[in-house]
Amino acid sequence: MATQTAARTEFSSALNQICAERGIEPEVVLETIEVAILAAYRKDYGLEEEIEYEVEIDPLTGAASIFKKGEKGKMEDVTPPGFGRIAAQTAKQVILQRVREAEKDAIIAEYSKKVKTILSGMVLRFDGPNIIVDIGRGQGVMPPQEQVRTERYRLNQRLAFYIADIRETLKGKAIIVSRAHPGLIEELFRREVPEVTSGAVEIKAIAREPGNRTKIAVTSTQEGVDPVGSCVGQRGVRVQAVINELAGEKIDIIQYADNPQTFIAQALAPADGIKVEIEKDGRKATVTVPDDQLSLAIGRGGQNVRLAAKLTGYKIDIQGESGEKAISVTGEEEYEIDSLKLTARVRKVLVDAGITSLESLKERKEEELKHIKGLGPKAIAEIKERLAQ
Repeated sequence: MATQTAARTEFSSALNQICAERGIEPEVVLETIEVAILAAYRKDYGLEEEIEYEVEIDPLTGAASIFKKGEKGKMEDVTPPGFGRIAAQTAKQVILQRVREAEKDAIIAEYSKKVKTILSGMVLRFDGPNIIVDIGRGQGVMPPQEQVRTERYRLNQRLAFYIADIRETLKGKAIIVSRAHPGLIEELFRREVPEVTSGAVEIKAIAREPGNRTKIAVTSTQEGVDPVGSCVGQRGVRVQAVINELAGEKIDIIQYADNPQTFIAQALAPADGIKVEIEKDGRKATVTVPDDQLSLAIGRGGQNVRLAAKLTGYKIDIQGESGEKAISVTGEEEYEIDSLKLTARVRKVLVDAGITSLESLKERKEEELKHIKGLGPKAIAEIKERLAQ
C-alpha cells in the first residue's frame, strides 16, 4: 500500500509540477502520452486492422493499460505482461519532449516582444553559412544576408545584435538577429543619445551600406534642441560610441528638412554649392554641383550620391556645372556596378572579387577578368557590352 501511494504521489506530483512550471495543461500531456504509448504498442506487438484501440493512463499512478474493442463493443484489456516498463519509458520521453517544446515556445514568445530592439550577444558557433548567437535564454540565427561583409566573426566574440524577425524555418521558428539591418543604427543611437530615447530628437531616415558608411537624417521635436549636435555629443563622444560598436563604419548625421531641395542638398554633404531641381511628375531630382565639388558629391565608387538617394527617396541625376551628366542613381543600388544592371550571377562574382565600382571595373583588362573564378567568355562579353552602353 505504501509503495502504491508513493508511486501515486511521485507521478502525479512530477506531472503537475512540470506542467505548472512550463505552462502546459496536464490533460494535454496525458493525451500525448496515450498516443505515444499506442504507437509503441503498435511497433512491438502490431495492431489488428479495423479494430479500435484505446489507451488509459491513471493520472495518479501513471499506470497504462491498452484496450481493444470486442465484437459486442466491449473493451478488452490486451496489455502485455511487462508492458509497464515500455509505457513508463515512453511517458518519460513524451514529457521531456513536451517540456522542450514548451520551453522553446516560451522563448519565442519572449523574444517576439523584443523584435526591433538590440541586445548583447555572443558568437556561439558556425552552422554552415549561418552564425548561431547566444542571446541569453535563447539562441539567435544570423544568416549571411544579415552579416556585414567587412566584419570577421570569431567564437566567443561579444557584439550588439538587432532582433530582426521571428522566422519560420525547417527546424521550426527561429530568432533572426542582424548586424547589417539599418535598425541596428537607430537602436544604438537610442541607447547612446538620451534625446532620442525621450523623443526630443527623432530619426527620420537611415541609409546604410553595412560596414562602410551610413547616412542618418534627424530632426528636433522640441524647441532649442539641436538634433545633429545631440547625436554627435560633446567632442563627438556619442557618435564615436556608435562607430566603435560598428567596427569603424563611417556615419554622417544630417539635419532633416521637409523641403526636398534642401534635404537632398544636405544629404549630399560634404559637397557645397549644390543646386537642386525637382521634377514635378515624379520623385526625381537633377543636381548641379561645382566641378571642383563633383567628386565629393559623388563619393568614392558613387557611395555618397547612392546613400543620398536612398536617404531621400529620390532618383538623383548629378552633373557638374559644365553640364555633362556624371552619374544617375535610383537609391536601389547596393554598389556602383549595380547601375550596369548585370545578371545576378555576374554581379555576385564581381562583388566577391572586390570589384564594386565602375572605375575599378574599367581598369581591369580582359586578361585580368579571365583570371577571376566564375567569369567566362559570356560573362566578360556581358560586362563589356554594359560598360559600352
